[in-house]
Amino acid sequence: MTPTPFTLRVPDEAIADLRDRLRLTRFPDQAPGEPWAFGTDVAWMRDFVDYWRDGFDWRAQEARLNAFPQYKVALDGVDLHFLHVPGKGAPGRPALPLLLSHGWPGSVFEFMDLIPRLTDPASFGGDPADAFTVVAPSLPGFGLSFAPGQKRFGAEEIAERFVQLMTEVLGYDRFAAQGGDWGSFITSRIGHTNAANVVGVHLNLLPLKRDLAAVASPTPDERRYLDELSVFMKEETGYQWIQGTRPQTLAFGLTDSPAGLAAWIVEKFRAWSDCGGDVLSVFSRDHLLANIGLYWFTGAIGSSFWPYYARMHGPWPIPDGGTVDVPTGYCQFPTEILRPPRSMAARVFTDIQRWSVMERGGHFAAMEQPDALAAEIRAFFKPLRGQGSDG
Repeated sequence: MTPTPFTLRVPDEAIADLRDRLRLTRFPDQAPGEPWAFGTDVAWMRDFVDYWRDGFDWRAQEARLNAFPQYKVALDGVDLHFLHVPGKGAPGRPALPLLLSHGWPGSVFEFMDLIPRLTDPASFGGDPADAFTVVAPSLPGFGLSFAPGQKRFGAEEIAERFVQLMTEVLGYDRFAAQGGDWGSFITSRIGHTNAANVVGVHLNLLPLKRDLAAVASPTPDERRYLDELSVFMKEETGYQWIQGTRPQTLAFGLTDSPAGLAAWIVEKFRAWSDCGGDVLSVFSRDHLLANIGLYWFTGAIGSSFWPYYARMHGPWPIPDGGTVDVPTGYCQFPTEILRPPRSMAARVFTDIQRWSVMERGGHFAAMEQPDALAAEIRAFFKPLRGQGSDG
């Protein structure tokens, strides 16, 4: 299992085809009521599609990704794509290996601003002794880790492949791990099943089982969370049900229509971020379209739904009664989709060593608040250094 260097180069013909499809977009009518009340706003999308067709430079975003060392390696039926960025540590202090896992509807493009702050902290006012060597894979079935006809992967299987990547392929017997969204499930699963391989896990989403009856006599903080969970399950999980029950059907529309794909994805960036309703106040059009474009050009949207299907038709990735006993750090961003209290988290994560409540940011913390997230990751792992493997 020897990795081969990889450089992304989308064919010119694919870019031309995308522009043709954008030019022929057939927009729906706007539902009555406030903009965004029933999903992605039509007027907003018209402007967004115009920019994607006439103003967006895919090649510039492609070059941004290609500035990082990238590789592919064959693992269990998938050519797994990953970034492997060496850390610039202090003399005599090797960089700690860090597995960085993204989620849905994200990609490795989420980490473009975060990675340099982890691999080269001195360039951002930090201590070079806190440097990481970052390994950031595209989840199997996502983006550049997708090919038509390949097998599908749930969070448990992805966790297994990532441990294999870190240990067998790259030679890191012990490493740090961090994730949000599906990345938090994968990271927590690794902490649960492969405690000997991780020095600690850091999360910006807590993947607790979503059970409204989890606490018989909740405290006020637990009641606040359960009320939030009730609203979330009623109003915000429609995408999970269709992606988790009829992923193939949805894939037809989103694989054929770039505007449909963008509307499906950008609504989540608006709803889940700390943007106050103005998604472009937090994310640039270019940053949004780099991520959306990767889904489009790879044709990976359908296979990216599979973790939802696997979760709905199987057990929770951390089984009932199971725990994550490795050192755990967590940062709670104020507009994260769910914010469980520490009392509930501690039933699953038995060694919480850092719990930080952040001032700003939401679900896409690596894009929204890269400085704050990087500082939290560095601070959590600082006392755990010296326990990792330098490969």
